[in-house]
Amino acid sequence: MAKPYNQIVLFGDSLFQGASQVQDGFSFQGALQSHCMRYLDVINRGFSGYNTKNALELLPQIFLPPSPSNPKIEYLLVLLGANDACIDIPTNTQGVPIDRYKENLIKIITHDHIKAHNPKILLVTPPPIDEIRITALDLGWGHPQATRQAAVSAAYSETARKVAAEIPGVVLIDLQKALMDKAISLTTDLDVSGPSLGYPGGKRGALEQLLPDGLHMSGEAYKVFFDIVQPHIGPFPEGQAVFPDWRVLNPGTI
Repeated sequence: MAKPYNQIVLFGDSLFQGASQVQDGFSFQGALQSHCMRYLDVINRGFSGYNTKNALELLPQIFLPPSPSNPKIEYLLVLLGANDACIDIPTNTQGVPIDRYKENLIKIITHDHIKAHNPKILLVTPPPIDEIRITALDLGWGHPQATRQAAVSAAYSETARKVAAEIPGVVLIDLQKALMDKAISLTTDLDVSGPSLGYPGGKRGALEQLLPDGLHMSGEAYKVFFDIVQPHIGPFPEGQAVFPDWRVLNPGTI
């Protein structure tokens, strides 16, 4: 195999699994890899459908201690909660109670296998959801009601904020706020006295273009995500990439 560089790891659910895709001409993972090219490898460990319970159970298999043959994790991005916030109904069992969600998040970011790498941890809030769109899709798939509710999802995002504030050194990446701010700015006919975008009785507004199925992000939404993550990665010292610059290997006279 090729010699591995140290790593940036994306750990989460489908929102990270889908980060490798090119949508609307943009790939979150591709943009992040370009940002740290020749310094770090971006490793995607996004697992569609996973909640914090699943992620915690499998964490020891996913993250190995650093060793001469295992690269060190320099940055760890954690994005979990969209599935934890599912409503407890017979047709969906992904949900995790919010107090347990908080406990699991803390256990994940303080796990011995993570601490062994001493990475910079970026904890991402679950993004908003468009309950209007999700309700229509879920009823069409046979669920008796929407599997997710906007207000419940927002509470899980607030819990992630609290965890980031409680654990020293953890950086909060507030994706929920960034996407809602973007949606509000793009919705020209928003009635600020009415329900929030995506809430029952309100309107979808620009969430329609940012969250096409009400949950998963478009390329435009991933660009918003990248813009709030990028300032926390690096800077990388010039001339100190893993392998030398070609000008060092092939010096000229100019």
